[in-house]
Amino acid sequence: MPSNSSKKEIVPTIEEAIQLAQQLPADRINKLGEIKGYIQSAIAEGKIPRLVFICTHNSRRSHFGQVWAKVMADYYGFTKVETYSGGTEATAFNPNAIAALRSQGFVISTEDVDGNPLYAVQYAETAEPQSAWSKKYDDPKNPKADFCAIMTCTEADEACPVVFGASARVALPYVDPKKSDGTPEQAATYQARSLQIASEMAFLFASL
Repeated sequence: MPSNSSKKEIVPTIEEAIQLAQQLPADRINKLGEIKGYIQSAIAEGKIPRLVFICTHNSRRSHFGQVWAKVMADYYGFTKVETYSGGTEATAFNPNAIAALRSQGFVISTEDVDGNPLYAVQYAETAEPQSAWSKKYDDPKNPKADFCAIMTCTEADEACPVVFGASARVALPYVDPKKSDGTPEQAATYQARSLQIASEMAFLFASL
């Protein structure tokens, strides 16, 4: 059963994501099924399922994947699932992505304000904050083996045909919200991409 620990501010976004999850096309369901297979195998082997979301800059889509996968894993009772993110290069967690998550109910605080800031991302008072900053996918803080690599952009998918140490590798690309930067559609585009990823993570963990 879903947990009731979510902060009330994020509940409407979770509920909207669950509704959207019922409308996913078959090709996305098939891809999510590959991730589901990895999680089921890890659990069956007594291992902790670990998901690493990878895009080029680790600034937008991969962070959305990391935080929403943890939210939905906890929501559906899979509290031991660990989520991470990384890029083929390191830049910074994009401010527009941070703004989108805040608008959807996350509490995000800055722990380090250098050029590549470190953030604490929290969705519930009882939930452990997630550390979020831009890093390469093979960063020492990320798992080195027994994880599922989830490629959230086509560029990273092509640049990393092999992710060493991964037990599974799944291409699950999303359109980059960066295309809306500096336009009147910026906020709405980032929120929509975050919600899309939330809906697919909701489908994934509900199906388990």
